[in-house]
This record gives sequence, structure tokens and C-alpha cells, in this order.
Amino acid sequence: MSDTPDEGVAAAPSPTVPTSPAPSASPEAREQIWQRLLAEVSRLPALPGVYRYFDAQGAVLYVGKARDLKRRVSSYFHKNHGGTRIGHMVSRIVRMETTVVRSEAEALLLENNLIKTLNPRFNILFRDDKSYPYLKLSSQDFPRMSYYRGAVDRKHRYYGPYPNAWAVKETIQLMQKVFQLRTCEDAVYNHRTRPCLLYQIKRCSGPCVGMVSRDDYRAAVGQAERFLLGEPEGVLADLQTRMMDHAERLEYEQAAEIRNQISALSSVLHRQSVDTVMDKDVDVLAVKVHGGRACVNLAMVRGGRHLGDRAHFPVHVQDHVALASRELPADDAAGVAAAVGADATAEVSAEDWTQSTEVAVLEAFLAQHYIGGAVPGLLILSHPVDPALIEALSEQAGRKVTVVLQPREERRVWLEMAVKGAELSLARLLSEEGSQQARTRALVEALDLDLNLELDLDAREAGLEPGQDADAGIAPNEAPVAAPSRHDPLAGLRIECFDISHTAGEATQASCVVYEGHKMQPAQYRRYNVTGITGGDDYAAMKQTLERRYRDVAPGAARGEGGVGGKASKAARVPDIVLIDGGKGQVAMAREVFTQLGLPLSIIVGVEKGEGRKVGLEELVFADGRPKLQLAPSSAALMLVAQIRDEAHRFAITGMRAKRASVRTTSSLEDIPGVGPKRRARLLQRFGGVRGVSDASVDDLASVDGISRELAEEIYRALR
Repeated sequence: MSDTPDEGVAAAPSPTVPTSPAPSASPEAREQIWQRLLAEVSRLPALPGVYRYFDAQGAVLYVGKARDLKRRVSSYFHKNHGGTRIGHMVSRIVRMETTVVRSEAEALLLENNLIKTLNPRFNILFRDDKSYPYLKLSSQDFPRMSYYRGAVDRKHRYYGPYPNAWAVKETIQLMQKVFQLRTCEDAVYNHRTRPCLLYQIKRCSGPCVGMVSRDDYRAAVGQAERFLLGEPEGVLADLQTRMMDHAERLEYEQAAEIRNQISALSSVLHRQSVDTVMDKDVDVLAVKVHGGRACVNLAMVRGGRHLGDRAHFPVHVQDHVALASRELPADDAAGVAAAVGADATAEVSAEDWTQSTEVAVLEAFLAQHYIGGAVPGLLILSHPVDPALIEALSEQAGRKVTVVLQPREERRVWLEMAVKGAELSLARLLSEEGSQQARTRALVEALDLDLNLELDLDAREAGLEPGQDADAGIAPNEAPVAAPSRHDPLAGLRIECFDISHTAGEATQASCVVYEGHKMQPAQYRRYNVTGITGGDDYAAMKQTLERRYRDVAPGAARGEGGVGGKASKAARVPDIVLIDGGKGQVAMAREVFTQLGLPLSIIVGVEKGEGRKVGLEELVFADGRPKLQLAPSSAALMLVAQIRDEAHRFAITGMRAKRASVRTTSSLEDIPGVGPKRRARLLQRFGGVRGVSDASVDDLASVDGISRELAEEIYRALR
């Protein structure tokens, strides 16, 4: 599970003080911190537990588990790790906490929970994505089949999880074709007066208007469940028996319908015969490490059918993998050998270290993905993992979880496909990252920027996010921000782009999107509600937005605390490039704001539409007096500018539309006297939304529970 030295590493007789346990402290203070840590280590028990390391700012550096706390933690403090990843981490430790548990399995569970909660910068981290989609069957007289994503409960029945939305929707289409289960929402189902188009094309049995009896519909639901649980042959046999029964009773129409169901199901089974295995629920996991990145490919088999796969890319792997690409000093060799599991006196090859990284990545994925979630009874893995991890998964699942490492027959085919998928996904990621790096480099060269970028690894590895403005919305944190490579100075380039969006002056919103580390950073996007201006005045909106964004960073920038290569957090850092979606007018507003705040004008770049507003003819406008710059349509720099600008436009448009819809909904229903939350909910449920309420007649409105004739007339007048 852990990518730190193994418990079996013996402590050296004399400790080696790191060069900088607390970089901001004096040498005397650093020595005191180190001696205090050594004293704490000496008092640790030889019991299973979890340890946590903190830096001078209180941020969590690392969370690890141990079979023997004293032995494991001592391995960090009683040897010189040099310039390795472990050494870099140890040099920053000023405080540690430990928790003793009863078993190594409990330690693993606690370690995983703490990793998810604390987000330590030196652990291999996967996105905490438990929102895999499911196929849901509601618990009603005529159950509804639907796509579902979220927490499952015991009230309804859920099948999956599926690797992606496409797999769920394909299964729903199959269920419609073979078993004719309804998919309409309850608001539509409860108010149908005649069959819909799905009934006409034989994709629904029409329970909404009584075209099928309750018993027959439940029989179809039961067959669908058996199919989803991996019993297609049994379903076919039952259908064939029913078809023959109808034929013997001369009910040829009913027999023909069942024949068509059999034909559709047989066709699907024949098409998926290659994709069908004897095991019903299996997860196949393959890991690949290359180019400083890692990929875990998860292939899912549910109900005996292969549903597809999904690639997962962890962060905080770069430094771990980088050790394989350089020649280690003699003092580091023992530590690396211990981490790999080799003899400390033996030479450690890059292949051994990469293999160790793949195991560490796979173990991190197994813990973070399955602990706290559902785990199938069979796992097919490309690399061996710690047996204690599998034991913990079995304890959590309440049943034995079997692991297969060298599968045969169908299982071997699935593992080979998963490995190939991991290789392809990783190659695609590296190719995309290489392309983005080329675009970043091209933009720096096109703008002739002399940035002198020096990475602030303290701030960037911490994954700090900018503070949210009082009226600003921030996008959900989709994933931890990966630390930039130490060998790529352009990874520290930060670009912020602004755009204004409104509809005829209504619901004006500004967006700020961020490009850093050669990719967009959705977790750092911000929206600003623009108020107090004349509707449609884009210049005033841009001025207000820029003032609110940079007024708090200007004092720090003036003292040299922010800016390029500064050691301030991202909230207090002036970006290296500020893109403005607009021409001379917007750039003039930006120049005015930056002049007042004392910020450099050279970082302002306006993106002006070209002749005829054609894509590829954009011109770059500068605030510091430089002439306009028109890049070639095929320029990599222009592609990056267009990518960032389009993302800012998309983010602004979606925010503006949501705000406008909220305003209109509020004005249409909430402002009507006598229509409170309960009545409003009944109206929306009865008519399916605000538009349906607006189209309803007075008689229809009065038919809703709690709506009198007088109130119905008032609602009718208010919505006209």
C-alpha cells in the first residue's frame, strides 16, 4: 500500500539531521525540532497503527500505515534519504501524530479514510469518484427503469456499477427492446391519457394506460432482473416455454410477440458471446507506469457481460517515478532498495523501481476505490498486492474477496485487454500533455515573455486554491491539482482568462478560468455576479470584475510577495498572463484597473475578434503599447489562446443561463401571493415545470390539491 520504506528496514545507529526540517526556522530551531521528533519516535510502541506527518504550516505531508509503528517511523528519521522524494518530505516534517489500532487491516482502513479526508501532498492520490452510474429499478407497482448516479439505498433496486453512462444507456435500450419496461418519469406516467410513441414502436408495454396487467409487467421485470444478474440462458428458456404455451392455446399474436423478444435477446447474446465470461461479477485491474505518469485501467464485468472499462490517473506520482530515471547516490541506494524490496547491498535497477511504483499505485487504487464502497467477489490484477489489503477488503465486504494474478482462458483475455487499455490510455494522456506543453511553449515564444519561472513547490504541491469572492461561485473540486514537474519550468505558467456574459443586459455574470500546469484547472474557476452597472455595459462589467479579482493581491505584488515565481499562495499571486476576451475597449478597462492597483501592464493580453469575426483571424491586443499581433491560424499558440478563451466563454454562458433561469422562476411563481413552497412544489410536480404551469388553464390549476379557484385565477393572470 505504501510507497515508503518497508517495515523490515533496520534503523541506523545514528540519526542524520536533514538539511531543512523547517525551512523558515533558524538552525537552532531546526535542531530542536529534529531532537523532539527523534524523542517521539523512541517512545512509539511496536504495534500496528497509522502515522501522519505535518509541516510548519500545519499541512499534512503524508499518511501511512505500519505493522510496527516504531520500526516503520524510525526508518524515516534514522537514515539519510538524500534528494529522494522521501528525503524531500522528511526535511519538511515538524510534527507527527500516530494512532494505534488492533490490526494491520484496521490500520489500512484508517489510513485510507485519512488520505481521503486530509488529501496529503506526498501520497499517491486518486480522484474520489464513487459516482459510478447504475441502472435503477424503482419500487412501485409498475417499476420504472432509469439511469442513476449517486448514493444507493434499500428502497429501490440498483444494478451495476457501470463504467460509464454509455454502458447504462445501452443496457436500458436493450431492456426496452426485450422486456418493454417503462422509462418515463412519474410526473409523465401519472398523467398519461394515451400511449406514447415508445408503445407504438414496441419499446414499452404501456402500463400508464392499462395496456399490460400488473402481473404480466412484474413477470417482465423479474425476467429483466434475472438477465441483469447474469442468467440470460434461464430467461431464454422461460420465454421459449411461454411462447409454446401461447401457441398450444392458439394465441398466435402473443406467441409472436414473445418470439420477437427471444429473437432480440438471442441477437444480443450472440453479439456479446465474445464478451461473456463464466464469472458474473468481476473487476479486472491493470496498471502501467511510463513517462512519469501512471494509469490504472478498471474493466468491469457484471452479470457475465463486459460493460466496458475506465482509465484512472493518479497524482503525486511524478517524483516517485523520477527516481528510476536518475543515478542515485550511494547513501540513497539502501533506501530505494528497501522501498523496492531488494537487498540493501544489491544494485537497484530502474525496472525494479518502476515495478515497485506500479504495485504502490495499484494498492493505492484498491484502497481508495473499494474501501467504503462495493467490491466484487473476484479481482483479476496485473500485479501482486499486499495480502493485508485484500484481507481488509474481505472484512469490509463481509465475504471472501478472491484475487487472481495469473488468469487462464477468458480471464486471461480480459487481463490482456485491460493491460492494453492501460497502455493506450497512458499513451494518449502523454501525447495530449506533450501537445499542451508545446502549445504553452509556443505561446510564451509568440508573446516574447521573459518569465524567469521558478517553481514554488511548497505552494503548488499543497494544492492551494484561491479564495472565493463574496459573490463568486466556484466550480466543484473535480480532482487534486498535480504538482508540476521539477524539470519543466513552464509547468508553473499561470494564465487567467475573463469573459462577460448576459442576455440583453439581464443576469450579467463574469467568468475567470485558470490554465496552469499545461491544463485547465476547473477547481480554480470563479464566477462573479456583476451588479450596480448599466445593463449591457461590458466595459464596466470587466472593470468591476478585474478590481474584485486583483484588489487583494495588489499590495502583495507591490512588495514583491506575489507575481511570477513568488512564494505566495495562488490566491495572492498575480498570474503570468491575463487574457481578456475583447478588444481595445476591454483592454483599456484592464489597463485602468492595473494602473490603479500598481500591477504590471505587460501581462494583459486582449483577444480581439478578427475580420468578420471568423475563427482563426483573432488578433492579440496589448495594454503596454505593443502593436497588435496576429498569429497564423495553424499556430499552436493561437490554438491555446482559443482553447482558454472558449472555456471562459462556456463557463460564463452556463453561469449566466443558470442565474437567468433562477431569476425567471422566482419572478413567475415565488412572487405570487398565496403560493408558498408546498403549493409551488405541487404545481411543478403536477405540470412538470414552470412552462407547464404557464400553459395550464384555470380549471387545470384549480384541480391541484390546495389551489382554490380564486388562487388559480391569480396564478393564471400572473403568468400571462
